[in-house]
Amino acid sequence: MVLFVNWWSLFMFVINDNNSLEDTQKVDSYIEKLVSVKRTTKVVKGGRVFGFSALTVVGDGNGKIGVGKGKSKEVPLAIQKAMENAKRNLVSIRLNDNTIFNKIEYKYCSTKVVIVPAVNGTGIIAGDAMRSVFEVLGIKDVFSKCYGSSNPINIVKATINGLLNMSYSFEINSIRKKNKNIS
Repeated sequence: MVLFVNWWSLFMFVINDNNSLEDTQKVDSYIEKLVSVKRTTKVVKGGRVFGFSALTVVGDGNGKIGVGKGKSKEVPLAIQKAMENAKRNLVSIRLNDNTIFNKIEYKYCSTKVVIVPAVNGTGIIAGDAMRSVFEVLGIKDVFSKCYGSSNPINIVKATINGLLNMSYSFEINSIRKKNKNIS
């Protein structure tokens, strides 16, 4: 079995603050972001037992994303479990170059998310949880607003579910043409 690899996909160039180029390997690697870490407490007979839960997002910067939650008695273990869980739950989302196809409004639990495509060069205008989702997904130009609950778990789930349920302009146009021909 022969494996063909494009030479341009092996390395990604990063420009540092001092304008020097630095190459980092991109083969079989994902962009990993920690969204939140929460401390939980359980009261037992001998006192309190502390635990930690972590929420992470993992993506390839080209339309694949995964969300993971991990719980443990220590922060590093919780983050590691969350990263592994996120890598197991990757989904693909179609992108329109550096933005999305059209406006999205999605409600998950008590969180309502509004995501609007932006012109090239606008940047990511979003809160912390939504920003990390857009960065690992590869979206560079977007406006977004979150209404209702500010729970990071609900915001991340609402954002990803909204992007998964996004309707594409070419699909809508084909449906309209079919309906026009029927009547």
